[in-house]
Amino acid sequence: MSHDNRAGPGWGTPALVGAVLGAALQLQQPALWGWAGYVGTAACGFVAALAVSFSLSLWARAGGRAVCAVAAGTLLSFSLCGLRSVEFAAHALKPALEGRDISVTGVIAAMPQRNETGLRFRLEVESAKLDDAAIDLVPELLLGWYANATPGAAPATQAPREAADLRTGERWQMNVRLKAPHGNSNPHGFDYELWLWEQGVQATGYVRDGRNDPAPARIADTWRHPVERARQTVRDAVFAHVDDRKTAGLLAALIAGDQNAIERADWDVFRATGVAHLMSISGLHITMFAWAAALLVGALWRRSARLCLAWPAQHAALVGGVILATAYALFSGWGVPSQRTIWMLATVGLLRLSGRRWPWPRVWLLACAVVVTIDPWALLQAGFWLSFVAVGVLFAADPGTPQRAREAAPPSSRAARVVAGMRSSVHEQWVVTVALTPLSLLLFGQVSVVGLLANALAIPWVTLVITPLAMAGVLLRPLWDVAGWAIQALQSYLEWLAAFPFASISMAAPPVWAGAAGVVGGLLLAMRLPWHARLLGVPLLLPVLLWQAPRPAPGQFELLAADIGQGNAVIVRTATHTLVYDSGPRYSPESDAGHRVVVPLLRAFDERVDTLVLSHRDSDHTGGAAAILGMQQQAALLSSIEDGHELQSLRPSTRCAAGQQWQWDGIDFQVLHPQAGDYDAVNKPNAISCVLRISNGARTALLAGDIELAQESRLVRDGADIRADVLLVPHHGSKTSSSEAFLDTVQPSIALVQAGYRNRFGHPAAPVLARYRERGITVIDSPHCGAARWRSDQPAAVTCQRGAQPHYWSHRLP
Repeated sequence: MSHDNRAGPGWGTPALVGAVLGAALQLQQPALWGWAGYVGTAACGFVAALAVSFSLSLWARAGGRAVCAVAAGTLLSFSLCGLRSVEFAAHALKPALEGRDISVTGVIAAMPQRNETGLRFRLEVESAKLDDAAIDLVPELLLGWYANATPGAAPATQAPREAADLRTGERWQMNVRLKAPHGNSNPHGFDYELWLWEQGVQATGYVRDGRNDPAPARIADTWRHPVERARQTVRDAVFAHVDDRKTAGLLAALIAGDQNAIERADWDVFRATGVAHLMSISGLHITMFAWAAALLVGALWRRSARLCLAWPAQHAALVGGVILATAYALFSGWGVPSQRTIWMLATVGLLRLSGRRWPWPRVWLLACAVVVTIDPWALLQAGFWLSFVAVGVLFAADPGTPQRAREAAPPSSRAARVVAGMRSSVHEQWVVTVALTPLSLLLFGQVSVVGLLANALAIPWVTLVITPLAMAGVLLRPLWDVAGWAIQALQSYLEWLAAFPFASISMAAPPVWAGAAGVVGGLLLAMRLPWHARLLGVPLLLPVLLWQAPRPAPGQFELLAADIGQGNAVIVRTATHTLVYDSGPRYSPESDAGHRVVVPLLRAFDERVDTLVLSHRDSDHTGGAAAILGMQQQAALLSSIEDGHELQSLRPSTRCAAGQQWQWDGIDFQVLHPQAGDYDAVNKPNAISCVLRISNGARTALLAGDIELAQESRLVRDGADIRADVLLVPHHGSKTSSSEAFLDTVQPSIALVQAGYRNRFGHPAAPVLARYRERGITVIDSPHCGAARWRSDQPAAVTCQRGAQPHYWSHRLP
């Protein structure tokens, strides 16, 4: 009997499909089962697997083996992913430990990240004490050590010490205050809680280092985490050798995988030109490194006849390439994209070493199944889909390209080989660009128009010039200077491309079905088919290209209170107009709610903002304004900020004053506060918050900024029409606001509180919540709800993002 190396077992492909399907189904669970449920599911999977092995000929003829193989793969994969999740969730942080001062001893487990506010680092917990009693704590913490301010500290008594210079592998004892992993939950937003889950982090917090706290103490140095320590040493050496901060950051990212070292302005350029995947250790870098390493190992192996007789050079090159690529991935931080690539390379390598010659769809599916089995949560990451879809469409578009290239360019014709190689590279880039454009719109809401031109130069320049020079600089430091010059040349080219007004385009995020149809359409257009067959892809592209996000009907409006942490940011939409009320906080010099939350939301809905209203100057209301104004060049600015405020240089502001009003699509907008004369008096910023009333005659919303008791009393006393169905709670629920008289006058049915989870101000205050509940007012806060959507045509309902898309890894508050 001969073994069919080409096709493999007939049930192999259905089993692989089932493995991916099972993981995908488990990720849709809103809550985990108990372990018994997953064990029972696994038992059913084993029964289905036995049915595949001992199926009768009737089943085989009827396709029963394929059905059983899919069922076996699905049930086993589903149960494996579920059992892993149950085990991980069992070690979650106990709610009673949140917000308590805990003394922990542990080892710095990863390269610390320093920025202007302090340090971020991971601590591998060895022991923990609460009130001098030993307690069980989660295995790993993600901590901040803030140099300028400590969250939760009282400024007068808790002035922080300067954050220490932590080194990976050091053992430290410190007091920390922890909370469960909690991130912002917004439509089309980044799932921070999923990221922490996938990283194995079950608690976040900060070091308590005020003058009244025990000083953090370095206990000893250890040899644990040597790779991470080497990464930190190299990163620090890069910054010590290269003077230019931007260039040093890019080198650190390419050598040690420190993406945080890249400045936000550079990321904006890379995204606009479609080369962001090149500026961090991605699958492309690992694959190119494996290819170069395999060539080197193969060339060295062939120099020894004895080694070639012992083992074929091509096998040694394959194994050596994968091993060296694994070492590179480990040194670069062993990020999730690198891990996926290593598992894929190892799978394909083992398949080749076994002598099996499977068709490319099965090889592709096998690599996908292996990655999903090891890391099922990768299915929810954009990078997974971009990398696997790119490889799949390259194979599908032209699986015979390499062979034709060899036939078109015989070994004796070097010039022909170069030309054929260039043509093949251009064709591959074209195929990937056309096929991935719909997927990019689905995942990111934007696509780079100049990406083809940018990648045509950037891919070979980064992979063949910059990265080798950067890596070689570890041994010979002057090569970092050469790599820096190469980076600066590339940056000039990319900045020139990004300056074009059409460099990138944004569209409304389409539904999944439209994105999938668009990928198929792009593939048809890129394949080597007759033109009449290629044109069939055009109608498949239309849904993703022409998709429009639903808008309120004329005479109706809606509010979307974004989940931005401690601050305000509300998107108001009418039939044809959009207003943004406040822009959220600034998290750090390099991060703010505008860039991270509001701009992606506006892009996902393809919004054209007419007016940005900034209630007052406090940074939790204006922190994201620069990002919004930068994206929305046509937006007018209405605010109470002073003339010398830095935002005035970006967009001249019109002062908000009581009496201003306008109408959009049958919706009346009216400013109720402050009075024009309030600007001449000495007031706190809260006192001159812009209060905006929005009404269609039947339903009303009141956005109150940070007004306090005095301003509330004035609105009530002056007889302003402040009755509303929905109220944005003044000052996030502070004790200084939401007076009884104010609430009795407004008489809202729903109150929206935008506040951070376990924020240091204690918002919303318990007495304030009691006043709302006494009046039967439904209070919706962002920690419980996530982004909250209210519509004037459904005034009794609020749609919560956390409730609309529940996941078992999501943080659930009592």
